[in-house]
Parts: sequence; C-alpha cells; structure tokens
Amino acid sequence: MLFEYLLRRISLLVFMVFTLTVFTFSLNYLFPGDLLTNFSGQVNSNYSQTQILAQKYHINENIVMQYGAFLVRIASGDWGVSLSSGQSVFEHVIRLFPATLELCVYALGVAVLLGIPAGIVASAYHRRWPDRVINSLTLMGFSIPIFWLALLLIMVFCLSFGLFPMSGRIGLLYEIEPISNFILIDIAIQGFPYHGLAFFDALRHLALPTVVLAMYPTTVLVRFTRDSMLHVLEQNYIKTARAKGLNRRQLILHHALRNALLPVIKQIGLQFSTLITLAMVTEVIFSWPGIGRWLIDSIYQRDYPAIQGGLLAVSMFVILANMLAEFSHSLFDPLSRNQAYGKV
Repeated sequence: MLFEYLLRRISLLVFMVFTLTVFTFSLNYLFPGDLLTNFSGQVNSNYSQTQILAQKYHINENIVMQYGAFLVRIASGDWGVSLSSGQSVFEHVIRLFPATLELCVYALGVAVLLGIPAGIVASAYHRRWPDRVINSLTLMGFSIPIFWLALLLIMVFCLSFGLFPMSGRIGLLYEIEPISNFILIDIAIQGFPYHGLAFFDALRHLALPTVVLAMYPTTVLVRFTRDSMLHVLEQNYIKTARAKGLNRRQLILHHALRNALLPVIKQIGLQFSTLITLAMVTEVIFSWPGIGRWLIDSIYQRDYPAIQGGLLAVSMFVILANMLAEFSHSLFDPLSRNQAYGKV
C-alpha cells in the first residue's frame, strides 16, 4: 500500500515538473524580442558567436530537440545570462533564494508558535470570551492586506519610534561574508563578530518582515486548529473520557491534541509554500534581497531570462513543498492514504 502511494505521488510529481518545464520553455517564444536572446541572454553578439549559440540551443532544429536541450541545460545549471546584470541566472537564484527561504522559515515558525496554541485555547473555551476574542483578532488579521500592514508597521515602528530598520538584512557597518547566504547562520559560523552586535542587528532587520509575512499563516492555523480540535472533541471516545471524570486539560493534552494535530501538519506544509509567493510583496516593501524582489525587478526591467529562471525556481520549490507536506501528512496518518483513493 505504501509503495503504491509513493508511486502515485512520484508520478504526479513528474507530471507537474514536466508541465512546469514545458511552460517555462514556451516563455522563450512568448516573450518579445529575438528568440536566441531569450534563450541565452546574450545581446550584441557577432556572427560567429551567433552561430555558436544557435548550435548550442538547437535553434535550427525542431522544437522537440530544443526542449530536450533545454532540460539538459536546466539540469546542469545553465539557465542563461541575465540581461540586466550580465551574470548567470542560476548564480542569482543560488545567492538570493536562501534569503527568501530564511524569511519564510522564521515566519512559519512564528505562525506555528502563535497559531496552534491560540487555536487550542479557542476550542477549549468554545463560544466563550477567549474564543470570541481570538476569532475577532483572527478575522482582522486575515482581512488586513500584507502590504498595508507592512506600511503601517514601518510608519509606526520605524519612522515614529525608530525601533526597527526599514530595509535590508543587516546594517552597512557590519561586513559578514556570505558563506551559506543565511544571514544568522553566517554570523554564527563566523563566531558572532562585532561582539554580537551584528547578530542583534540582523534580528532587528528580520523582525518586521517576519511579523508581516507570518500574519496570514497565523490566522489560517488558528482557524484550522480550532476547527480540528472541535471536531475531535465531538468524537465518542472524547465523550467517554469526559464521562469518566477527566478534566478539560487532560482531555485536550492526552486525548484530543494528537488526533487534532494530524491535519494541521499538512496545513503547515501548505502554508510554507504559500509564504514563498507572499514573500515577494514583503521583500519589495522592506527591500529584502531575496528572489522575490529580484523577480519583481526583473519584470520591470524586462529581463526575460531572469524572469524565466525565477519563475522556474519559485514554482519548483512550491511543488516540492506541497509534495513534502502531503507525504509528511500521510506518514503520520496512514489512514489518509486510503481515504485519498476512496478506500476505507
């Protein structure tokens, strides 16, 4: 049964990756301009260079051969050259994606630490004032656009009180060598230079973008955890435990929580993939040097190879994150593998 489930998921993954690569490859024909420039990112090349590039990208052959060569280049890390910077698109992705991933990981951590306990409290005090307060705050947080919240926090905490910086990952006074491209990890690897001031400054730069990005997944996890807990608390074994004299704390911690968190685990993984797309807006507002801001700038600059590479990297990560969330959920809850195909 597990082998069949893995085979189905791998087949779905292969199909989705195939569809993504076909779409990415077709962008070379959909973008305006010269086809060879869209493929390679090389401009103002002479005749001999043009012939070499045409042979490399199989421009004079059929579209199937061009697509096959495109897959080989993608697998080997040859994603073309950025029109604006003249550097490799793949190197841009490798250098910038950790910044986006770092921001999303911290935002998801905040969402889990706040959302799940708040959902448990709301379900424990169903239709009482804690439940009403949490539901009201959740509705407000869900309704606030992240770009408006970001500008509001900047106006209050940056411009008015000066508690947090407005942009960047770290102050210009600190020179941190990019080893892993995760700023906190790089500071820790280099032994917390500047007497730990660089680490504290990086945390201050992370604070507001993390809060803004964590707002949406926090509200989703609160509502999802609350609904899952209420569903579990209505089960017969919970009613039996309550009839035996167990108090509310024992019912939740020892009986309801484990079963209620099973669907929440899947939702956590799905929210992580959602954060990648929401991070684009956050990175632009806070000038966070991640792949989202780079992709938006590439769109404004009409840097077609960079747009193609950025979309491929972000979409591939979203697909893998969703698959990992689905697999983790099925690993903790084997019954879901049967329910997914109409079996009981």
